[in-house]
Amino acid sequence: MEYNKAELSACTSILVGKKATIDGSTMIGRNEDSQASWPKHFVVHPHTEHTTEQTFVSSANGFKMPLPKLQFKYTATPEWTTKEGLFEEDGFNEFGVAMSATESAYANETVLGADPLVEDGIGEEAMVTVVLPYVKTAREGVARLGSIIEEYGTCETNGILFSDADEVWYMETSTGHYWVAQRIPDDSYAVVANQLAIQAIDFNDSDNFMFAPQIIDFVQSNHLNPNPATFNFRKIFGTQTLSDEHYSTPRVWWGQQQFSGATNESPMSEDLDFIKKANRLLSVDDVKMYLSSHFEKTPYDPMNESEQNHLFRPISLAKTQESHILQHRPNMNPAVACVQWIAMGVSAQSVYVPFYLGIDATPKAYQIGTLPYDGESAYWAYKLVSVLVDGHYKEFGKQLQTTQKQVNITLNKGLRDADKRAENLTGPELTAFLTKTGEELADEALTAYRKLTADIITASTDFSKLNFKTDLNL
Repeated sequence: MEYNKAELSACTSILVGKKATIDGSTMIGRNEDSQASWPKHFVVHPHTEHTTEQTFVSSANGFKMPLPKLQFKYTATPEWTTKEGLFEEDGFNEFGVAMSATESAYANETVLGADPLVEDGIGEEAMVTVVLPYVKTAREGVARLGSIIEEYGTCETNGILFSDADEVWYMETSTGHYWVAQRIPDDSYAVVANQLAIQAIDFNDSDNFMFAPQIIDFVQSNHLNPNPATFNFRKIFGTQTLSDEHYSTPRVWWGQQQFSGATNESPMSEDLDFIKKANRLLSVDDVKMYLSSHFEKTPYDPMNESEQNHLFRPISLAKTQESHILQHRPNMNPAVACVQWIAMGVSAQSVYVPFYLGIDATPKAYQIGTLPYDGESAYWAYKLVSVLVDGHYKEFGKQLQTTQKQVNITLNKGLRDADKRAENLTGPELTAFLTKTGEELADEALTAYRKLTADIITASTDFSKLNFKTDLNL
C-alpha cells in the first residue's frame, strides 16, 4: 500500500499549564489524524547504554544523524510498519518529559521562497525517536530539536508539544531552518489545529520564548515582516486562506468556546488568540472531551442532518489513528505521576486507557495489528466498533455512549485505586504492579468493547434488505 503520511497528517492539539488544571497537572494531548485504516502500536523502549555511538537513518526520506550512546527509557506509539518510517508520535521518557509530534501546519510561499524546506531534513517521522530519549526537561527537548533543525533542516512545517512536571511548551517549525517556541503560561491553555499558531514573540523573554538564533536577521534581510513594529510569527510565516477558515480555525474556535465561554467570534476568524485562560479549572476529562468532540449541539456536527453539518472539519474524525493525553500529576513519584492516556482509533468512539510511565511492557493487544483487519489487536477492536456504529448510529449510538460511560468509570476508579496501592511500593515491585495495572485496565476496556461488538452484530442481523414480511399463512 502506497502511503505518504507527511501529505495526509492533519491533527488537533491541546496544551494546559499546571495552574489551569484542577489537580495541578500539566497536560498535552493530540489526535493523530492520518488515514482511516492504519494501525498503531504502543511500546516501551528500555533504558539502553550502547558501547558505540548510534546512527539514526530515516526510511521515510533518508534523514540521518548520530545519536548518543545513552538512551533513556521512553514510551511511544509507532506505526504498524516501518516501511514509511517510525512515526513514534508521543510518549514519556524516564525523567517524566512528555513529547507529542507533530501538529502539521503550513508556511506561506514567501517565507518558503527565502528558506525552502529540506527534502532530507528531519520530519515528523523521526522527531520523537531522536529527541525524547535524550532530554531531561521539556525545555531541553525544545533546545535539542531546535539545534537539529538548524543543522540538518526540516522537511515539513510542524508544531511540537513538550511538557514536564513544571512547564508546557509549544514549538513550531516554519521554513527549512527556522523555528520558535513559546511556554504556555501556567494559568492558561492553547488549542491548535493545522495552522502556525504562535503570535507575538518577545525576544528578551528567555523564560517564555525560544527561537532559532538568526530568525530576526532572516526576517529583516528578506523583508518578510508586514508590521515591523512587532514580530508576529503567525502573520509572518503562516497562512490565511479560505481552506484555513473551513479546516483549521473552527476547531480552535470550538475549543475556546468550550473552555473560555461563548463569544461572538466567528468559527472562521483568522484572529483567534493562541493563549487563552479558561473560565474554570480544567481536568483530564475536559481534555478528553475536546479531543473527542465534533461540534456537538451546533449545526456543524457531522452527526446531525443540518445543511451545515460538513461545513467545518471536526476535531474527532474517522482518520484518527490514535489519540493521546500525556498527564504529569504533581507531588508523586514520576513512575506513578506520569499517565499516558491512549484511545486507539476514533477518539469520539473509543475510550482513553491510562498507562503509567513506570511500566516495563505494554499489553500484547497494543503491540500487534497490521493490514488487513485482525481480531486481536487493540487498534482493530476499537476501530471495528466505529465501523459498526457508523452504519446505524441511530440504533447503536446510545449503546456506544453507555459503554463508554461505564468503561470510563471503571478506568478512573482503577487508576485511583492503583495510585493508593502504589504509594507503598518501590523498585521492581512497583514496576511489576504498574505494568499489571496497565494490562488489567486495558483488558477491562477491550472486554467491554468486544462485548459491544458482539451485541451490535447480533442486533444487526435483521437489517438486511433481503428481508420480507412473511405471510401469516406460511
